[in-house]
Amino acid sequence: MEQLTFHVPHMDCPAEEQLIRMQLAERTGIRRMTFDLPGRTLVITHSDDAALIERLLIALNLGAVLVARTEVAAIEATDEGDLQRRVLITVLAINAALFVIELITGLIAQSMGLVADSLDMLADAIVYALSLYAVGRAASHKQQVAKISGYFQLCLGILGMAEVVRRFLGAGDEPGFMLMIGISLLALSGNAASLVVLQRARSQEVHMKASWIFTTNDVLVNIGVIIAGILVFVTGSKIPDLLIGAFVFGMVGYGAFRILRMAR
Repeated sequence: MEQLTFHVPHMDCPAEEQLIRMQLAERTGIRRMTFDLPGRTLVITHSDDAALIERLLIALNLGAVLVARTEVAAIEATDEGDLQRRVLITVLAINAALFVIELITGLIAQSMGLVADSLDMLADAIVYALSLYAVGRAASHKQQVAKISGYFQLCLGILGMAEVVRRFLGAGDEPGFMLMIGISLLALSGNAASLVVLQRARSQEVHMKASWIFTTNDVLVNIGVIIAGILVFVTGSKIPDLLIGAFVFGMVGYGAFRILRMAR
């Protein structure tokens, strides 16, 4: 058993992490992969062909360079799939419930910020559902479901941005700031609960960092909608709501491009 430490300069977001996971999914000798996105470092514990692992990483054109190779004591194979499934089911349920609540209240309040955030929740729920489907499956399955997720999110982003433009040109009334703030606080609580669940899983060495980062971004979006609701109240204008809506739909579209790039 040995550990390979790679410096991967272009591994700067969860999309690259998932790309690497798919590339190495067929290597049954890999026991553990530890990703450090801020440090651009990947540590692989394996009993496989080290040269082949290195070639597979280099083929991704992320600049991967082997910087250390260390013999380690044999570790027991652990089935991380069960824990991953439990975590993904929990955060999937939270995101699906928040999607329904935010979409309904967003339409009632005529708030593009809430509608956009609800669709962002839906996009996350789809990612979690597809991740749940892909646990333990071959790389070809993961690529297929990633493409479905990417195209769906791209459609959501385009349709949402079109609605923002329509309302900016005069359609729709001033959104209800009280619902914007209240429901966003509820969504913030739900995302905080998801972070707790994901953090516990991460502390048990299950590599769910991508989901953790996505949910952290959701928390920032919730705070943005709350601020927009306050600005709507202070200014009496729907512009702050439209701006946060456009920003979130842009995030959904950007996430779609990242997923589609990963699935190529």
